[in-house]
This record gives sequence, C-alpha cells and structure tokens, in this order.
Amino acid sequence: MSAKPMTFNELINSDQPVLVDFFATWCGPCQMMQPILQDTARQLGDKVKIVKVDVDKNPYASSSFQVRGVPTLILFQGGKVLWRQSGVVPAHQLVKVIEDNVTVKA
Repeated sequence: MSAKPMTFNELINSDQPVLVDFFATWCGPCQMMQPILQDTARQLGDKVKIVKVDVDKNPYASSSFQVRGVPTLILFQGGKVLWRQSGVVPAHQLVKVIEDNVTVKA
C-alpha cells in the first residue's frame, strides 16, 4: 500500500522543513540553482525536503507567495515562512540558512 502523495499545502504545513525553489525552465539562474540544490540535499539529507515548483505550470502557488522573480527560494516549516530570497544562493549559504532557521524535532 503506497502513501497518498502530499499536496503542496500539506507539505509546507508539515513539521519537516521544506525548501521550495520557485523556478522557470527558461530561466538561466534557475538552471544554475539545480546543482546547488542537489549539493544542499546531499549535505543536509533528511533535515530538509527540497521541492521545485515551476511558476509557469503552477501560477496559483507562485502568486500565493508573491513570487515576482525566479529563482525564489522559500523555507517553510509548520506552514510558516522562515526565510526567503530571490536569485542564486551558493550551497554553503543555503546550508547555513537552513541550519540556522529550522527546528529539528527529536
């Protein structure tokens, strides 16, 4: 029996920290973020879930969070926005932001 996939709202409202990358396929800086996000995921493992949201395919999600430019990264935990930034963010900075902002439940 497989678990039902979580909706976007269920995901960002969960206790697990979620980093959402609002991106567009035509965006050069967004393409630069892909290996950075992979590196961040490798470094942090299960501490954070990383989700990519294509703004062209999901205009409701991007407008809900006033995403005006891509890439925009938003860190959620328990439905709260802990951090957000537009533009390319280096992996070491992203790891530090996540470690500084999330609370890990034991």
